[in-house]
Amino acid sequence: MALEEDKDDKNSSEKELFSIPLMRACVESKDPSAKEYDDLTMRRFLRARELDIEKASAMFLEFLKWRRSFVPNGSISLSEVPDELSQNKIFMQGLDKKGRPITIVFGARHFQNKVGGLDEFKRFVVYSLDKLCSRMPPGQEKFVGIGDIKGWGYSNCDIRGYLSALKILQDYYPERLGKLFIVNAPSMFMTAWKIVYPFIDKKTKKKIVFVKNNELKSRLLEDIEEDQLPEVYGGKMPLVPIQNC
Repeated sequence: MALEEDKDDKNSSEKELFSIPLMRACVESKDPSAKEYDDLTMRRFLRARELDIEKASAMFLEFLKWRRSFVPNGSISLSEVPDELSQNKIFMQGLDKKGRPITIVFGARHFQNKVGGLDEFKRFVVYSLDKLCSRMPPGQEKFVGIGDIKGWGYSNCDIRGYLSALKILQDYYPERLGKLFIVNAPSMFMTAWKIVYPFIDKKTKKKIVFVKNNELKSRLLEDIEEDQLPEVYGGKMPLVPIQNC
């Protein structure tokens, strides 16, 4: 069985190497700005579309169009997301055992933005994802998330926001999520989860792990060293707001 898996991995790698230049030629002929992106980026879009060059190219071209429109200055500044930052809900910690940056989102601190609206929330999602990607060590392409739902109630329920964040992650940051731990989830959260779940693609679903409360620290320690684990989960690292990283 192990030999078969190794053979499959080798065949997949060979197909990726063959597909990348073909995809690059396709997208660069339609949008010259594609030249600014490296082969690893191309590979992530290919993997997201099961190495289908046509589908991956279409996905990547849509990403380029979105990026120019939504992030015209190349990045989201703090001044563009003041109300989202004031909720103090996203933190960026150390690295897991595979060298992937860790981010923590506290669901009970999220409320629908009454001032900046959905657009500011989407800008905040992009700001956070760009920040995570910029902190990845050389050779690393993925991050790990901890979604802490402790204290979550219906006042925190924001289906439009959740679906917008999911679309941004899946359509414009493919193959960036390594694993997502859902912790401290109250039963009422599952109502919102059932609404969002059908919109999660099959690859992303495989990366989501619900952790039982009585196994929280031990389960997280399987993937994260104690000195990189936040203090709130029994580790040794203080929480660090994402804007301070």
